[in-house]
Amino acid sequence: MKEKFFSSIILLVFTLTNYSFAQNKIENIIIITTDGLRWQEVFKGLDTSIANNSKFNQWDSAYLYKQYWNSNEQQRRKLLMPFLWSTIESQGQIYGNRAFNNKVDVANPYWFSYPGYSEIFTGYPDTAVNSNDYKPNPNTTVLEFLNQQKGFKGKIAAFGAWDAFDRILNEQRSGIPVFSAYDVIGGKQPSNNEQLINAMLQDSYKPWHHEECLDVFTHYAAMEYLKKNKPRVLYIAYGETDEWAHAGKYRFYLDAAQQVDHWIKKIWDYVQSNPQYKNKTALLITVDHGRGDKKKEEWTSHGSSIADCYEIWFAVLGPGIKNLGEIKEPMQLYQKQFAQTIAQLLGFTFKAAHPIGEPIKLIKD
Repeated sequence: MKEKFFSSIILLVFTLTNYSFAQNKIENIIIITTDGLRWQEVFKGLDTSIANNSKFNQWDSAYLYKQYWNSNEQQRRKLLMPFLWSTIESQGQIYGNRAFNNKVDVANPYWFSYPGYSEIFTGYPDTAVNSNDYKPNPNTTVLEFLNQQKGFKGKIAAFGAWDAFDRILNEQRSGIPVFSAYDVIGGKQPSNNEQLINAMLQDSYKPWHHEECLDVFTHYAAMEYLKKNKPRVLYIAYGETDEWAHAGKYRFYLDAAQQVDHWIKKIWDYVQSNPQYKNKTALLITVDHGRGDKKKEEWTSHGSSIADCYEIWFAVLGPGIKNLGEIKEPMQLYQKQFAQTIAQLLGFTFKAAHPIGEPIKLIKD
């Protein structure tokens, strides 16, 4: 009788353990980038050296201080990115605060966008990829690799404000739909929402001509695709944090960062409300490059001639990923590790004809 009792207990524990593992399995991933958002603002909030400079504050430092200032650094960064410093901090992991010697760097030597995005998705800091005008990426991305795996074929999509994503992700070769800049959505039979998004996109203000649209259109197009098509892997690339920084408009730069944080919350709220995604989906959030900081006037720029631009950050949230919050342990991580990390979160080992960085060892429950 006792043997049967203990056997039943063991079986129950085994079943519950396996159920717990099943509940924590990552089946989908949403990758989000916000171009060139500095780790300095992410971890420290508003930079007073920039906010006080009339060259950059758009003659409205009062707005900046009212909206984003608190003498406490933790509160200040939370004013800028409330979702990151509440939900993700309490439930996920955030890397890249160099105040703790927690370093995340790009491995490519160029420190600008095409090489950075290529490194994120190929895991390979290919020195031949040396221009934003570079041809369609000859290297295999993790998105292309996943699109060849059972259960993922045709369930991967990318949305980017910048038209270069067609080339970065090699849309033609990979077969992955890449909606960039002013591409319309919905195919031959767009829904009413898709028709409205397309019409507003085409009639919108175009500050960067046809090379890049405002982030609001990229976001709403991606959200509509997420709800309608239920992809297993979705990439969303926001661009305004970089564009407003290049323009030296610190207010718009911070506003864009806060808006992205708000949209990430909206994405997560939807994910956690939908049975297909709830407790089965991971978020990975990062950037393509950093920006100047040693010389404050160089915060507008990046590239190999500008100090600090190799310094980046990332955050991750999802089932089975331990809630360690802000990582304060000294370590060195690289952008080239993201591709294999994405694959392994989904249970795959990314293989290609080129070198691929080792995965980041995210501690799981």
